[in-house]
Amino acid sequence: MSLSTKVIGAVAAGVIGLVSVATPAFAQPSPQQPQYAPTMLVLDASGSMLAADPSGGTKMDAAKTAVRTFVASAPDASTVGLTVYGTETGNSDAEKDAGCRDVRVLQPAETIDKSALTSAVDQIAPRGYTPIGTSLRTANDALPKDGPKSIVLVSDGLDTCMPPDPCEVARELEAQGTDLVVHAIGFGVDDPSRAQLTCIAQSTGGTYTDAVDGKTLGQVLPRVSATALRNYSAVGTPIEGTDGYRDAPVAEPGQYLDVLGQKKQRFYAVDVPEGATAYFSGTVSFPRGGEAVSANNRLDLRVFGTDGHDCHAYENELATRSADGVALTVGTVWDGATQPESDSPSTAKCTGGGRYYFTLEWAHVADNAPAQLPVEVSVGIEPAVTDPGEAAEPAPVTFTAPDGPMVPVTGGGSFNVAATLPESGRYTDTLQRGEFVFYRVKLDWGQALAYRVRFAETPGRGSENISNIATTLYAPSREEIDSDTTSYGGHEKILPTNDPALATAPVRYLNRDVRDGAIAKQAVAGWYYIAVKLSPSAGNERAAGVPIELELDVTGDPEPGPQYREAAGETFGNDKPVDRPGGDQTVAAGESGDGDGVPPVVWVASALGVCVVAAAGILVALIRRRRTH
Repeated sequence: MSLSTKVIGAVAAGVIGLVSVATPAFAQPSPQQPQYAPTMLVLDASGSMLAADPSGGTKMDAAKTAVRTFVASAPDASTVGLTVYGTETGNSDAEKDAGCRDVRVLQPAETIDKSALTSAVDQIAPRGYTPIGTSLRTANDALPKDGPKSIVLVSDGLDTCMPPDPCEVARELEAQGTDLVVHAIGFGVDDPSRAQLTCIAQSTGGTYTDAVDGKTLGQVLPRVSATALRNYSAVGTPIEGTDGYRDAPVAEPGQYLDVLGQKKQRFYAVDVPEGATAYFSGTVSFPRGGEAVSANNRLDLRVFGTDGHDCHAYENELATRSADGVALTVGTVWDGATQPESDSPSTAKCTGGGRYYFTLEWAHVADNAPAQLPVEVSVGIEPAVTDPGEAAEPAPVTFTAPDGPMVPVTGGGSFNVAATLPESGRYTDTLQRGEFVFYRVKLDWGQALAYRVRFAETPGRGSENISNIATTLYAPSREEIDSDTTSYGGHEKILPTNDPALATAPVRYLNRDVRDGAIAKQAVAGWYYIAVKLSPSAGNERAAGVPIELELDVTGDPEPGPQYREAAGETFGNDKPVDRPGGDQTVAAGESGDGDGVPPVVWVASALGVCVVAAAGILVALIRRRRTH
């Protein structure tokens, strides 16, 4: 369960990246890329794949087209291999012994080589038997020994080489403790084949999906494969925070990676222009495993001004049940640089523009926790305004349930790879037990969103199949706006449980002055994030995944937004100030050179492996406490 309160009262100046921002721009991604769960495609090339496909051509033709579609859309940093069975022998009785050993790894599970993978697929000629059990062992052996990994199996029928029984092989791999999930796709299969493939998937916590014809397979395979790849490793340029402020590294807007040790404060220096608002958050992903009940961890954030003066700005986040794979974020919006410089000894060094320092500390450490963990830091700078725009909107919008067809989408394993929801609609995904998945919605000035999440009914019942489910709505700064959580035991559940939806107010600059802390966070246009969680089940580590439906309602017409004063020095990237009528040097939010409509906040994400691992389930209560002292 997550509770959130906010006290913004420190007289202080902020902490954040050096940059003078004059035009709307987001920080560009760092050269490093997210990491994905190594995934092996196992493709049926038995003689039955020569059968005609209802949508035209043969089943093998359709399978090749589906694989090409997936390969073309797969992330460049993904790790994908290809295993095939049935290509080296025929399917006569005399050839069965050799045919049941006929499994080949055509492409190793390495960083995807799209041309080589496509070429390998093109050369497949179906002929032989269907040794599914042996192919699962071969594919597993070709994947890394440690860490999450996946197999995506496409078959048009039963294993014709038993023993080994492929369902028993799946259980065998699970019993070995391998962190392996098998997703199975039945391509025009009958009931016995469907039952066998379903057993394989459910034995490892994966999903089974029907594809009645080649057209459906072309839609299903890329989506299932993308789900298999879903994993997270933080993206950013390495940075080393220091034990004190004097030698702290100066962070410019961008993405950074660092590591937090237990109960060790890390300092980062940031130059904040006069009149600017600074945004900061830090995120740590805790590994799964161990005794979740007592695994409580807390992150602390503090702000310091000139000469390391304590600005008495303190934020903290406490996560319980961290061993379920909690991703914990602590954040603040800092407006000290917007305050006039003061002569008071208590505030003089924490007001006005200048160099500030922020610290992160892993302050409360659970038993048996690692000695250190990666941390992701997000920082933003928003320049001063000359005209704040429309008046604040103090209330969330009313939810209207969208209609129309359901649209499949594959959520990402972190903020950095969140799936885009482009407009109002009904979106579907399937979460595995232990996943915390992100989606994002772009809101311009004057726009708002409201949403709810429906968890579909699944067969598992009883206390061993109970999972915690949750959803959280985040601002562009990664600050939590609202959340809800409850238990799931196989019956349909909808979040939030007591309200029609989680919702924002129309985004306006002056929302930051509203007394309601949640509304105050909705003061910047840009990407708003929706996270959905399905924790590991209480007693069944391989309980089936759960289909979800995300109903999204985006309302409001874009407004001009505030006018920003040109900041001194270089602007971020190549954006230039916009000449306004009358010659005043102001910039309207949303007027970036690329027409992206993003605000003039430059986000800096920094981390060494953080946010959310795809397998990071969270039976967790996030207790959010913000205060000054």
